[in-house]
Amino acid sequence: MFSWLGKQGGRQRNGETEDVVQTVTGGLQELYAKKLLPLEEHYRFHEFHSPALESADFENKPMVLLVGQYSTGKTTFIRYLLEQDFPGMRIGPEPTTDSFIAVMYGETEGSTPGNALVVDPKKPFRKLSRFGNAFLNRFMCAQLPNQVLKSISIIDSPGILSGEKQRISRGYDFCQVLQWFAERVDRIILLFDAHKLDISDEFSEAIKSFRGQDDKIRVVLNKADQVDTQQLMRVYGALMWSLGKVINTPEVLRVYIGSFWAQPLQNTENRKLFEAEAQDLFRDIQSLPQKATVRKLNDLIKRSRLAKVKIGVKLNF
Repeated sequence: MFSWLGKQGGRQRNGETEDVVQTVTGGLQELYAKKLLPLEEHYRFHEFHSPALESADFENKPMVLLVGQYSTGKTTFIRYLLEQDFPGMRIGPEPTTDSFIAVMYGETEGSTPGNALVVDPKKPFRKLSRFGNAFLNRFMCAQLPNQVLKSISIIDSPGILSGEKQRISRGYDFCQVLQWFAERVDRIILLFDAHKLDISDEFSEAIKSFRGQDDKIRVVLNKADQVDTQQLMRVYGALMWSLGKVINTPEVLRVYIGSFWAQPLQNTENRKLFEAEAQDLFRDIQSLPQKATVRKLNDLIKRSRLAKVKIGVKLNF
């Protein structure tokens, strides 16, 4: 499965990589504190655009955000990656996960509620306090000693339902929260069920909130072992057709096909295809720690350019 994350390449190579990442991250943090932060504070950039970056924003591990409709296998997918249960996990055919759960590494297994989480300076979630108590009551962090979580963190999201009632009853702006996470995570995985390809209005709005983050998006067609080869071909075509109406990009999204849970395949016709797709997906996630430093550098450059433009406009007035 995924237990070899962090082992490949030998101890010396991993140690050298970690040293380089820490050095570059420390340099970015020092550069921001000495050069950009004083400029932002002087012209009150934080009041009209974006709060100041903190140490946790530079030091946090790469994050993977899972988004999908209910019962598409998001929580099961996380369990498949970790090869163990995690605090707050609930799996069932009905809508079970009703909260955002940040699954992160910790020396001891436990959970932290949202209101306590947003005041922890060591976690990159302090700015989520602006979404109010309705959201914070539906947000938690699950910590456990797991080899995979030493390299990445995973964000599980509530299952997306259809209908106006579900959209109103959340009590917070669901799409705005997704957009906040999308701007900060390194990978966004959209999960689809082979028997549930329809994209509801709320799911469509959620996908549109990822606009500008297209390079982070990957699609997983889960539970593909429940259909035969001919049906799978039609399901794949229907999925691409549905996505084409929502995601307006000239490039075709990468879709990984498989059955991501620790159970025998129901239909073994496409076993080799599923295994190859799973390995491709795992390699993509495994590469995130090496790419995270480049992403942080890119985000800092974008922030500095944005600050320059905003400050320039402000000065003109």
